[in-house]
Amino acid sequence: MNGDDALGLIVRDIGDAGVAEMAGSPGLAAAVDQHVATLRDELGTPGPDELMDYLHGFAEEAFNRGWWPDDPRDWEFVRIVAVCWMIGSQ
Repeated sequence: MNGDDALGLIVRDIGDAGVAEMAGSPGLAAAVDQHVATLRDELGTPGPDELMDYLHGFAEEAFNRGWWPDDPRDWEFVRIVAVCWMIGSQ
């Protein structure tokens, strides 16, 4: 498995788990909603391909600076969940 594949699996797992967790966590849902609003301000109305490109670049940059998904409430985790939610809601 190459780095891109591993990155994709990690991001997918974070996104899937986070989106599922939103149903029982109003705090996470509110944080995701704020990220979604910010992303829409920054990106307009992106399609799934644009969101995947953004997600890949965002996650790669986060990993390169040493981030690891060990805190389900950190900024990077919530941003990844927000993008995955946006992809799933299209």
